[in-house]
Amino acid sequence: MNNIMKYKGYIGTVEFSEQDGLFYGKVQGIRSLISYEGATAAELVADFHDAVDDYLALCESENIAPEIAYKGCLNVRFKDRDIHRQAAIYAITHERSLNSFIEEAVKEKLAAVYR
Repeated sequence: MNNIMKYKGYIGTVEFSEQDGLFYGKVQGIRSLISYEGATAAELVADFHDAVDDYLALCESENIAPEIAYKGCLNVRFKDRDIHRQAAIYAITHERSLNSFIEEAVKEKLAAVYR
């Protein structure tokens, strides 16, 4: 089961409230709160699309740039300092930046998952 939806470059979650009998979710990767709900899967998808469209229309009417989700900038924090140190040493000894090493490691992990 896929618990995300995609629309116009935005990613939204899919959750269910047994108590309310509703599907609901919110757009991920941006600071603005964009939420949606529906009693059926079709209603949830429609409300997700409407919520994103409303957000984009509001940004246009206010003459502000809409937030871009996952624009490629990430601040990584390691729980273990030694992992940070080891990664930095690996990058230095292989004549590359720490950023490029981390990006390569993530790509390798994702390639293994999405085969």
